[in-house]
Amino acid sequence: MRKKKKYMAMDLFCGCGGLTLGLKQAGFDVVGAVEVDKLFVENYSLNHPEVRVWTEDITKLDPEKIMTELNLQSGDLDLLAGCPPCQGFSGIGTKDVLDERNDLVFEYVRFVKVFEPKTVMMENVPGLLKDDRINKVLEELKKIGYCFGSYPKILNAADYGVPQRRKRMILMGMKGRAIKDVSDASKKATVRDAIGTLPVPGRSGDLLHDFPENRTKKVKKLIRKVPKDGGSFRNLDSVLQLPCHQRCSNGFKDIYGRMKWDDVSPTITGGCTNPSKGRFLHPEQHRAITLREAALLQSFPVDYQFKGGKGKISLMIGNALPPVFIKKHASLLRDNLRSTYEERAKKKL
Repeated sequence: MRKKKKYMAMDLFCGCGGLTLGLKQAGFDVVGAVEVDKLFVENYSLNHPEVRVWTEDITKLDPEKIMTELNLQSGDLDLLAGCPPCQGFSGIGTKDVLDERNDLVFEYVRFVKVFEPKTVMMENVPGLLKDDRINKVLEELKKIGYCFGSYPKILNAADYGVPQRRKRMILMGMKGRAIKDVSDASKKATVRDAIGTLPVPGRSGDLLHDFPENRTKKVKKLIRKVPKDGGSFRNLDSVLQLPCHQRCSNGFKDIYGRMKWDDVSPTITGGCTNPSKGRFLHPEQHRAITLREAALLQSFPVDYQFKGGKGKISLMIGNALPPVFIKKHASLLRDNLRSTYEERAKKKL
């Protein structure tokens, strides 16, 4: 059996590593991860080279074999965490309850049944809470002894120190006992806190910050007219608005909008560097936010590495879990684990 140095965790559907980073920041030793997208894995391994990654379709993986390869036995793992792909439940675009990716939540359950970790954490979009699949997940995990207390619940990452408005569903549970939940009143971080001291992009030496924009003259003119610190295309005379904006006047209200310095940003999505996709203009400079700024608003550290084309990197950043949000909740699980170990130690005395 592996000698415990830290609390051990595994990350399913690891993406580019936001969840893993949050687990590490909370004091977990992430020993394994699963992700099917090769580019995501390449980026993950740039930042977490010590973690063993299985780059395969999770439905084809045998959790018992993985457990053996990690030199673990059932019950050794302290935390099994994961964020199954959520496009079918997402409020962005068209929901599709028949999307086959929706059933990947049951792959998470399959791994839990084999590993029997001491604690579990599953994160997803709020829409999952309204789907019967979450009830089936809870039912299956309760059968094998997991207790969930007040979870699952929908939380806003902005309430946990992330400079971004991002509502997520989080499910946390513990084997054999209820989690002792503690409210966390973190000081809100703002757009200014996250990106206010960055140099003007172009010559910063950071490729993610210096990635060039490619806009038409008409769009550049429109951006310059948008009022600073929170303005949007709705503040412009109709003659300056693009025809497509006028046609969707009752639809996407934040397109070509600027962020506010002293507020959180909107939800960072895969289109986060495209001002036609949302409120993704810099508060005062006449441009969209850069890839580095998007990553910082997701609470990644400034030295976190990304590689690939601009569209792919935007997608990775937008799909990632904010590490600071994960850190706060993983820390709660860590504290519950510590209490359990201390209680057991006292009983042995």
